Amino acid sequence: MACVGRSNVGKSTLINTLLNRKGLAKVSRTPGKTRLLNFFRVSLSYPALSQFYLVDLPGYGYAKVAKSMRDEWGSLINQYLEAEPTLRGVLFLVDARVAQAQDEMAYQWLKGLGHQPIIVLTKMDKLGNNERRSCVAAVQKRFQLFEDDPVIAYSSLTREGTDALWGAIKTALVEPAS
Repeated sequence: MACVGRSNVGKSTLINTLLNRKGLAKVSRTPGKTRLLNFFRVSLSYPALSQFYLVDLPGYGYAKVAKSMRDEWGSLINQYLEAEPTLRGVLFLVDARVAQAQDEMAYQWLKGLGHQPIIVLTKMDKLGNNERRSCVAAVQKRFQLFEDDPVIAYSSLTREGTDALWGAIKTALVEPAS
């Protein structure tokens, strides 16, 4: 299961929170902390799924590194997402406060590669009540999603959406590959 999203959207933080391991995946306020594909083996006491890898990918978009390094990341990410035979799912993280055109393009690119991304709206705790109500619907409209396309409102701070996210991960990993 790969974690894809813009730099500083919360991919590493999500991994730490999901696995209840503070500091397992390195986080930073500075965009571009994750520079390689980082594999985390996850063991579960779930009858249909005992073990899988959660893969933290470098973010796309702005990062405080040289353009040549960002280009290398793009190639690395593309190669992994296109050709990895064991990849069963993609968590596509989007900052709930501001989905950008770049996010829409990345989502369409993932769909073009044959993935059915699970959209995870991060940083939900930073939204007010009125914004929270309309956030999921706005993303569904902006990304032209169907009603059954998975969108999960998530906060690493409050752990909102953790159960729904685990459910979506288990479903994606246990269902036969299409």
